[in-house]
Amino acid sequence: MRSVEDYFKGLADINRLRIINLLLNGELCGCDIQYVIGASQSNVSRHLNYLKKSGLVSDRRAGYRVYYRLAEDKGPEYEGLIAYLKVALQDPLFLTDVGKLKEAIKDGECSVSERKLVTVKSVEFGMDLPKKAEVVHS
Repeated sequence: MRSVEDYFKGLADINRLRIINLLLNGELCGCDIQYVIGASQSNVSRHLNYLKKSGLVSDRRAGYRVYYRLAEDKGPEYEGLIAYLKVALQDPLFLTDVGKLKEAIKDGECSVSERKLVTVKSVEFGMDLPKKAEVVHS
């Protein structure tokens, strides 16, 4: 169990609050978090690591993907804080993020970020891809 100070240090950034808000909806792949936040992979990764060190978030690896979720701390301080955040994170920015997340994962995890990646690579390498490229997770 972490201290209350660790929790608040972890939450002392708008992007980390946005990430926590997304994770209130369940476990997410890092690429979906990155897509919704609209920040670089290294920036999102840095914030996620800070949240892990503060005891608010945990992760698991599956192949080359990393999935993040809220930590499973059963302490009263942690549970009270998460309950408060569910109520407090109602600003338009947080609500917009949740809407963007729901749209992004409606076809499954990483679906929007994978389509975006295929589009970027096709432009970078001058490849002609069909209008609707199928993306297969290996």
